[in-house]
This record gives sequence, structure tokens and C-alpha cells, in this order.
Amino acid sequence: MRRNVSAYWWCQVSGWLFYGLTMLFFSFLFDQKLNNDFYARLGIYIFSGFLFTHVLRELFIALKIQPPIEKKKWWLLVAVVLSICVLYSLVNSVIVEWLKLYNNPANKYSLEKRALYNFLGDSPIMFIWVSIYFVWHYVQVSRKSEFDKVRLESLVKELELKTIKSHINPHFIFNALNSIRALVDENPGRARTAITELSNILRSSMQADKVEMAPFERELNIVKDYLALEYIRFEERLKVEYDIDEDTLDQPVPPMMLQTLVENAIKHGISKKVDGGLIRIISRFHDDCHELLVQNTGKLSDNANPDGFGIVSTQNRLNLLYGIHASFNLRELSNGMVEAKVSIPLHFHLG
Repeated sequence: MRRNVSAYWWCQVSGWLFYGLTMLFFSFLFDQKLNNDFYARLGIYIFSGFLFTHVLRELFIALKIQPPIEKKKWWLLVAVVLSICVLYSLVNSVIVEWLKLYNNPANKYSLEKRALYNFLGDSPIMFIWVSIYFVWHYVQVSRKSEFDKVRLESLVKELELKTIKSHINPHFIFNALNSIRALVDENPGRARTAITELSNILRSSMQADKVEMAPFERELNIVKDYLALEYIRFEERLKVEYDIDEDTLDQPVPPMMLQTLVENAIKHGISKKVDGGLIRIISRFHDDCHELLVQNTGKLSDNANPDGFGIVSTQNRLNLLYGIHASFNLRELSNGMVEAKVSIPLHFHLG
């Protein structure tokens, strides 16, 4: 607020001083008589102009005449500006008359005629001041509106990401707990390991809300824990293969995204097959992108549920984080497999 007020006063003072210098320049250019009366009149015009434009500004603020101006307030704007113009011309004329600061005493005008001439000559200055004032405020409003828009988009992006992350919770928790309960008597050692694996997944799920990106190696370890727990349920029906380029392990990826794709493959692919099937996870570099591929035994008709959370959340997260620079697609391969592929640009800085 203080900076805005300071800018206004600097503009006000410099603007009216510029007006005075301009009048001096043209008076000198056209060989007008520059005497004490001229300087006194010019000083009066500058001071009263400074005063009346400040009053005009206060009226704009009090009457809430600020850009963008509503249609019903245009008449109020015109009335206020014209009123100030009339007062400005009248006050200048009265002061000049009172102090007898005439251009030429031999050609003295009546007060009414002088006020009319001053109104016709000085009103354009007022209209120029009003134009500059509103252009300035229009630019300020537009800039603030643009800033608020960017800030709102940023908040919406953050809220959407948090909403998406908050839904990424393993749906297999109850199945895992039931499997662990069955192992307690049969294989206590495996049960303890399973509890650790489940704990790792839950911890990572809760931490996903706190970070926007995570190293791929950490996400891969979460998926390995997840698949180890699912193996308890599916046993020999679940086969897992990894094709991981070790150079991709340090690449940042959205947290829990890989786990969501694998979970989607289990839910829509393996669980629907009596004989189970294969989950293959591939991580590689291709065309300046980090590609993550999750392949599973099944048909695209089973996996391609457009309203499924796994697909929708992956698309939304990639759009929010990378815009058009990242891609996600789901397709059916010729070997009876379905492939979900995510391509993340290598040289992209999140905003």
C-alpha cells in the first residue's frame, strides 16, 4: 500500500511539473511575454491542478469508480470529471481576477468569459490526467488479475495432486492382512516378513502426500514389496519379471504411480485369469524420455476401464505435473498381454 501511494505522489508531482515546463517551453517558443504575472498564473494553474486532480482521485475512490467501470457508473464518471473541470476553471479565473494577473490589462475579459476560456483550454488537461489514471489502474488490475489467476491455478494444481495422492491407498490391505493371519501359524518367519513389507507400503503411501517426486528405485522397492504380498495370495498363479535399466534407478517419478499401475494390472489382468499370469515391469530410456512399462497377461477390454482410478489418476497426475510433455497410453500386445506405458521427459523442470 505504501509503495502504491508513493508511486501516485511521484507521478502527481512529476506530471504537473512536466505540465509547467511544457507551458514555459511553448510560451518561449511563441515569444509570449514572460513576466511576473505569467509565472504567477502558471504557478496557480499548477497548484490548483495538483489539488483538484487529487480531489478527483479521492472522489473516484469514495464513489468506487475504478476499472473495470460498470455501465451504470459511466454517467457518474462523466459528471464527476466535468464538475471538477468547471471548478478548476472557475477557481483559476477567480484567483487571477482577484490578484489582477491578466495577460493584457488593456484587453481584460469578464470573469464569466475568462472562466469559459479556461474551461475550454484546461479541460483537455484534466481528461488527459483521467486517461492516464485509468490506464495505470487498468494495467494494475490486469496484472493483479493475472497474478491471482496463476496463483489460483497453482493452488488448484496442488489441491488436485493432494486429492489424487490421498486416493492412492493399497486396496489389497485387507487381503494382505488375511494372508498374513493365515501365515502366522504355518510360516511365522514369512508372516513377519510380510508385516514388514506391508508396513513399507503403508509408510510410502502416507509419505506420498509430502513429496511431488521420488527416486524410481524407491518406487520399485515398494512395488516389489507389494508383489511379494500379492504372491502370498496368488502363489504360483503370479509370475513377475523385471527388465530394469540400472541407469534409470535415480530418475524422479511421481510417488506411488508405478504401484498404482501394477495394482491395476493385478486387479484387471491376473485376478481375472484362472491360471493367473505374468507381470512384467520395464524401465528404460528412449527418445530423451524415461519410459515405464507395466505389462500383464490379459485383454485390453478388461484393463481399459476409462473410469478406473488407476488409469484416470495416472493421466491426471502426468497432465498436472508435465502438461503435454509426458504421455500415458494403454494398448493390447499381440502376445496376449496388455501394456501400460508412461513416458516422462528427462530434461523437464517442474513449475
